[in-house]
Amino acid sequence: MVAALPQRRLIVRPRRVARRSRLVMSAMLSAFGALVLSTAFGVVLTTPAAAQSFTFNQPPVRPKAPPTADTGQMLVQATEVDYDYNNSRVSAVGNVQMFYGGTTVEADRVVYDQKTKRLQAEGNVRMTDADGKITYANQLDLSDDYRDGFVDSLRVDTANQTRIAASRAERTDGAYNVFQNGVYTACAPCRDNPKKPPLWQVKGARIIHDQNDKMLYFENAQLEFFGVPLAYLPYFSTPDPTVQRKTGFLMPIYLSSSAFGSGFEVPFYWALAPDYDFTVSPRYTTTQGVLMQGEFRQRLLDGAYQIRAYGIDQLNPDSSALIGTPGQREFRGAIDTKGQFALNDKWVWGWDGVLMTDKTFFIDYRLAQYKDTLGTFLSQSNEATSDLYLTGVGNRSYFDARAFYFQGFTGYDVQSQIPVVLPVIDYANVFNRPILGGEVSFKTNLTSLNRQSADFDALTAAAASTQQDLCSTSSIAQMSADKLANLRNNCLLRGIPGTYTRFSAEAQWRRSYTDPYGQIWTPFASLRVDAIDSSISNQPGVSNFIATGDTQALRVMPTVGLEYRYPFINVQPWGTTTVEPIAQVIVRPNETYAGKLPNEDAQSMVFGADNLFEVNKFSGYDRVEGGGRANVGVQATTQFDRGGSVNVLFGQSYQLFGMNSYAVADLINTGLDSGLDKPRSDYVARASYSPNSTFKFTTRARFDEASMNVQRFEAEGSASFDRWSVALTYGDYAAQPDLGLLTRREGILGTGSIKLASNWVVSGGARWDLEANKIDQYIVGAGYVDDCFVLGLNYVTAYSYSTSALVAPTLSHSIMLQIGLRTIGTTAFSQSVSGATNGLIGQ
Repeated sequence: MVAALPQRRLIVRPRRVARRSRLVMSAMLSAFGALVLSTAFGVVLTTPAAAQSFTFNQPPVRPKAPPTADTGQMLVQATEVDYDYNNSRVSAVGNVQMFYGGTTVEADRVVYDQKTKRLQAEGNVRMTDADGKITYANQLDLSDDYRDGFVDSLRVDTANQTRIAASRAERTDGAYNVFQNGVYTACAPCRDNPKKPPLWQVKGARIIHDQNDKMLYFENAQLEFFGVPLAYLPYFSTPDPTVQRKTGFLMPIYLSSSAFGSGFEVPFYWALAPDYDFTVSPRYTTTQGVLMQGEFRQRLLDGAYQIRAYGIDQLNPDSSALIGTPGQREFRGAIDTKGQFALNDKWVWGWDGVLMTDKTFFIDYRLAQYKDTLGTFLSQSNEATSDLYLTGVGNRSYFDARAFYFQGFTGYDVQSQIPVVLPVIDYANVFNRPILGGEVSFKTNLTSLNRQSADFDALTAAAASTQQDLCSTSSIAQMSADKLANLRNNCLLRGIPGTYTRFSAEAQWRRSYTDPYGQIWTPFASLRVDAIDSSISNQPGVSNFIATGDTQALRVMPTVGLEYRYPFINVQPWGTTTVEPIAQVIVRPNETYAGKLPNEDAQSMVFGADNLFEVNKFSGYDRVEGGGRANVGVQATTQFDRGGSVNVLFGQSYQLFGMNSYAVADLINTGLDSGLDKPRSDYVARASYSPNSTFKFTTRARFDEASMNVQRFEAEGSASFDRWSVALTYGDYAAQPDLGLLTRREGILGTGSIKLASNWVVSGGARWDLEANKIDQYIVGAGYVDDCFVLGLNYVTAYSYSTSALVAPTLSHSIMLQIGLRTIGTTAFSQSVSGATNGLIGQ
């Protein structure tokens, strides 16, 4: 029998009960799981930003039912529907199915009493809502105003494969929900024995949800693995899931360090207003006293910002861990702030700022980026960057203005030798309309910086030795006139003392056309103008490299050229091959002031196949390529019909006339030993092969023009399968004595992972210095991963830099244990097993 009933409450009330029960149980687990884990394992939850070595296998998501039209009617299907007008009851009996608003309720019997205004569902109650959540119960009894009621033998299966159960759920006064014997898990039931306890579950004897205060109270809660209790907590409370921000204590953190001993941190959070909050985190340490930390955050209509402040009055600044370091002082602290705001849909401005009393403060107290243990492998941060920026992006234009302030953390960093950049402004635009049939673009750059002291770098082994240290500013200041005369043979001037400002503007025109024979001709022209103003301090040794005092210079570089390509295409049943000779001729005058001006942004020079056909191969604006040059090469590409491709490029560059800019030494010898510093350059080549989405191979090489000896060689390969993946990089670089690189460098970096079984994974990475024949840095880990649980153990090595430039970096070793319960959180324990770094629990 099918009937349409006007009483919508018949189905609405059970649906709301099921939803609220899921919310309450989810809140219990998000809060209870964090506290129980900290009790059981001595750790606290990591934030989502913390590095994680293993992640959960994503469970299948239950598909949502197609949306149904809301007719405003409730449909009831049952074996029998009775209307008891004397007692004002409506009963549906036998295979009852109710449909309303995308929700389905099934039960053996459903009764609505219009006198008592209560709804009852009995026997095999099953409710499925539009989101795919399924609620099971033996009995459901609710008042129609939803202020009072109960559900017996409640079980909820959510769409994201989590499961909640309780023997009974009660509701009173419209504000208090009490769950008896609640159980939660995100693990799927055992297929062979569904009654077997899951891998983990959380149980609570009683859970009270106060909807007025939006708080959850837990009594006699415990965490179980395979049905065995591992942690117990008699009582705790937490805000319910509807609360995004609420004043109260956050999870405590335990840390250890040789700088401060043991530390215990208890953060307290103030939700001051809907748009801003404040967190204070005093850290009580055993040897240095209390480290105060505060963070203020505010979100506005057009952006957000935050300010962090740290401060401690150290009780024992002369401890063995701090003596002789920048941290040997009573007061230490820092301010860390960042923000970003949108002016409109194209313009944003913002800042990142860090100020510290000393450069080892973050390292000693394990703050900021040093909370990430896994991130130290090959990517240890050794500086803080502060900048203020304005950025705009148009359809064919770009603008970026920034000011920089850098703070070094290591003994190699002398703050007076680090420049203050104020500002760097870039602008680029491509015209919407062609001119003379070609594309016209222009770009500008303004750079201005200031440095207090000259920054010298060793060029020879004798100058680099710690016994002589010939290139330090203190040694140069004490040199005799004879030694100063030989200074340029032993040192490079990495940074000039004083101020340096340069404005560069370049306009470019380029047009391509194809003739009837298939040849592609691309004429191009450009005009670049650089205006330089510098005021260089006459500090000891500087005049041996560059003229000191005030200097103004104007550098103009007009360029015209032609690029020629003639692709030959061969089509076969197995694929298509294109062979393309390429020739490029560039005509321009010599570089003016070559080697006589400061070079701050063009210090890196790597010549290879990737930049063979670049008109200017210098990496920045401070140098510009001059003289006539020809770049020639041949490129071959094969596309296979069944997938995959091969690309090969081989070429060489020739100095046709004029001065070779790459053969002119500047303050840091940029261009020397690059392969371009001779009339005929070294040969460069590149080959890449990708047979399918599984394998990728790429090689790049530079060969000496006369002897064909390998000057630079790189090979990269990767493979990814269902059960394992591997990536390998090999590098071989010849010595470049003119740049201070006195020995050959050769090494291998490899990373990989393998799935040993359905849930067990082993991963690792290592860097092998082939010249020294040793593995100088590595990481190895193993873990168990399934759809609800992660257990990982990692052994990590990283280089730690001393506060003294005369002490070589040391290799630190640490162990990280990771435990994760899906939907509850992930926690990590990190501890140093060497004296080079400090341990951290909780991160």
